[in-house]
Amino acid sequence: MNNPQQAVRVGLFFLLGVALTWVTFETLSGGNILKDKGYVLIAGFESLKELKQGDEVRMAGVKIGEVAETRLAGRRAEAVLRIASSVKIKSDAQASIIMAGLIGSNYVGIDLGSAGASDLPPGAEIRTRSTPDLNMVMSQIGEMGKKLEDALESLGGALSGDGKGGPGLLQKVDLLVTENRESVTKATANLQQITDKVNQGEGTLGRLINDPKMHDELVAGIAEIKAGAAEAKTFIANAQAIVDEVKAGKGAIGALVFDHKAGDDLKASIANLRSVSDKIARGEGTLGKLLSDDALLRDAQAIMKKADRALDGMDDTGPITAVGVIANGLF
Repeated sequence: MNNPQQAVRVGLFFLLGVALTWVTFETLSGGNILKDKGYVLIAGFESLKELKQGDEVRMAGVKIGEVAETRLAGRRAEAVLRIASSVKIKSDAQASIIMAGLIGSNYVGIDLGSAGASDLPPGAEIRTRSTPDLNMVMSQIGEMGKKLEDALESLGGALSGDGKGGPGLLQKVDLLVTENRESVTKATANLQQITDKVNQGEGTLGRLINDPKMHDELVAGIAEIKAGAAEAKTFIANAQAIVDEVKAGKGAIGALVFDHKAGDDLKASIANLRSVSDKIARGEGTLGKLLSDDALLRDAQAIMKKADRALDGMDDTGPITAVGVIANGLF
């Protein structure tokens, strides 16, 4: 073999070795030699829930980075998120740990945040919110199953008895039916008779159901009741209008209630009437004397008797003589 060919082979072997070395190094380093380093954000949680280094960071379902480190920071756990340089996270965005599936690994999900919010600077802390993990869900399902089991056990005990000789609900129902079988049979027969009478049009309910005339009369009666209600409503409206007019001082009653002058006039009239009645009771004035003086009454009666005798004597005398007779009789 000549030297040129040997040199070419050696060169190819050297290049192949360098390539294998590069591939091995890239594989061992996770392909991060030429990879974009991006920037770091800190996410704090009460628990990382099996989140580990290398898990994905997604926004709207798209991978934008990965978990670079997990660590404890006092009384909480922190995940150091490495985000691609081309992706900007809004300051009001929130991160949460999400299950990729029942048997899949978890990942960190970040929402888009508000469009007008500022961007988080490298090294800043992103807001987080807690989400239930598989263990919590399974624990809650277990507790719910236990409660359901207890409820079913209680229901079974109530239906079949407490196991200590006490009858259950089914046994009580069976005993109740057995003891009241005859009464139930009679009640059923009576109910059947009632329904038969109703179907035959007997009784008020039967006539109402089967007699169209009674139905029409009932409808007419309801219509009259509605008309009466409408009239009553109109009467109430009119009464309200009268009350409003009285409150406004209109009309005689309104003036009497709200017009002070009319009230004073009425009081004065009542006072005058009382004064007149008092004078009459004391025998003052003509009417008072007439009612209280017996002598005046006797004089009036005597005058009436004289007039009566004068009228009796008019039968045999002329008009002029009659006038003289009357005047002589009276005076």
